[in-house]
Amino acid sequence: MKILGIDTTTGRLCLGLYVDGKFYEYSLQTGRSLSTLLVPAIGRVTGAVGLKIADIDYFACGLGPGSFTGMRIGLATIKGLSVVKNKPVIGISTLDILAMNAPVTDRLIVTTLDARRSLIYCSSYKYEQGSLKRKSAYSLLSLDELIKKFPRKAVILGDAAALYGGALLTRIKNATVLDKDYWSPQAYNLMFLALAKIKAKQFSSVLTVKPIYLYPKECQIKTR
Repeated sequence: MKILGIDTTTGRLCLGLYVDGKFYEYSLQTGRSLSTLLVPAIGRVTGAVGLKIADIDYFACGLGPGSFTGMRIGLATIKGLSVVKNKPVIGISTLDILAMNAPVTDRLIVTTLDARRSLIYCSSYKYEQGSLKRKSAYSLLSLDELIKKFPRKAVILGDAAALYGGALLTRIKNATVLDKDYWSPQAYNLMFLALAKIKAKQFSSVLTVKPIYLYPKECQIKTR
């Protein structure tokens, strides 16, 4: 089995390959250059392991929430690659991918991404019988709302900590805020979740997979 997966919803390109039991990872800080760097990066990584796009069995994509532009570029690219051979697409929330970075198994994990406008994308997770389970909905919250929702004993990670880490530590009882090494989605975790979804037959056609938008529609597109 061969899987190609990407997450482009943050400022860093997360790109992974799973090839018959072996994992390959590639990460690149892209910033505003994502649209010009993404396709060449996919070509270099697949070529380095001797694959062509036609060899891929499944395509996985981080669906956000995150950068509107990044979500659209990433999903459009995956759709374009998969449609040629009518291959399945596996959509995975970026918050789910991020949660797997946390090196704990006995506490509530809260993923937080900067949503701008003084808001935070977030969700919570906990290990149950060895598996990470999501315990709350994907949400768009203010800092005060997040603290009210998760008032104690949370392990917090994600780039929102760069803005709100101090407040989270002082206002959430017994909180732990992980450092920036844990803030970006990792390709291995993306591939791990993709494999689990394939095993459970939780994949989509290229026509049905959609990004996760949490902002109201009127905030997503500016009209004149």
